[in-house]
Parts: sequence; C-alpha cells; structure tokens
Amino acid sequence: RNSIMAWDASRQNEKRSSRIYKDLNLNFSTNPVTQDVTTVTDVNAVKRSVRNLLLTNHYDRPFHPEIGSNIQALMFENFGPITGNQLTRTIEELIANYEPRARVETVECYPLPDTNTYDIRIYFYVENLPAELIEFQTLLEAVR
Repeated sequence: RNSIMAWDASRQNEKRSSRIYKDLNLNFSTNPVTQDVTTVTDVNAVKRSVRNLLLTNHYDRPFHPEIGSNIQALMFENFGPITGNQLTRTIEELIANYEPRARVETVECYPLPDTNTYDIRIYFYVENLPAELIEFQTLLEAVR
C-alpha cells in the first residue's frame, strides 16, 4: 500500500510542476468577457520578456537599476563582426541572469552592413516545455 501512495504523490508532483507562464499583454487590450487586461502565456510570454530585456538599458527600471544591458551603447560602436560577438555574449549573459524561464541554446548575430543593423536570432528552451526549441528573431539598430 505504501508504494501505491508514493506513486500517487509523485504523480501529483508531476502535475504541479508543469507551470503556465503568464504575463500581461502590453497592448493593454481588454478581454471581451471579463473586461480585464488580456494576458499572454507560455512561449509568447517568455518571448515578450526576452524582447523587453533586449530593449532595457541599465537604470531604466525604477528600483532595479541592475536589470538591463549595454546593447544600445554597443549599437554605436564600429560596425562589424567584433561588435556582433560582443552583442552575442551580452545577450547570452542578459537572458541567463534575468530570465529564469528561458534556457539559451545559442545566440546568432548577423551584421547587415547595408542598413547598419544586426539580425539577432536567439534559440532557447522554455523551462516548462523542454522538448521544444524556440526561435526568437529581431533586428537591432542604432536609434538616437
């Protein structure tokens, strides 16, 4: 009988460990039924969080000046593969430090010299969906 109870307990723990990640939708659209702000869940919530981290500089968030990166400053450095490597390392460290829901596999940075932009592709696993590799792609450009 004890082995049956232990099996049931482990089965309950498996159910509890599968979390649903949920964030507010920053478009602030309303849910037609509840009239509350809509939410984004799981992969979309983590992608949105990664995007927000990439766009956040140090001292942008009140009471949390440590959250952010030096990405905007890197955009005004000499354009080329060395800056691309610095961007790659900065993005890897940023996500590893401030987004516990994502486990980064690789970050690829492709310089696009015609437009002075960098094509960034981040491949990561979401912690509650470890079998699915997620791709996040964005363009970074210097904005004055």
